[in-house]
Amino acid sequence: MLATEHIETARQFLADADREYEAGDMLQASEKLWGAATHVVIAEMQRRGMKASGHPEMILAVRHFADDYGDPTLNGLFSAAGALHANFYHGFMEEYRFENERELTREFVQRMLAHTE
Repeated sequence: MLATEHIETARQFLADADREYEAGDMLQASEKLWGAATHVVIAEMQRRGMKASGHPEMILAVRHFADDYGDPTLNGLFSAAGALHANFYHGFMEEYRFENERELTREFVQRMLAHTE
């Protein structure tokens, strides 16, 4: 996929997450939010010529982006997306926590989109 396609996928996954959550499927919403976050990271990694080959590389990339953008909150916001990814597999989140992580992940995606576009 091209970086532009990753960005479009991120946007689509945010919308899909809202639909899944409204339909009562917190697990699928969790995974779509994680997907949105990772696609926007991969888009920026591609733009910079970085190899996106797994979670550890994405975490390191987000650290670099946070430094480059002067926005250290990106690290914690991306961690919220990681928690949602874990929730997809383990279903451990109460709804109040899901809603919090959802907002943090949406904030991450929006901030990254602002930097990549």
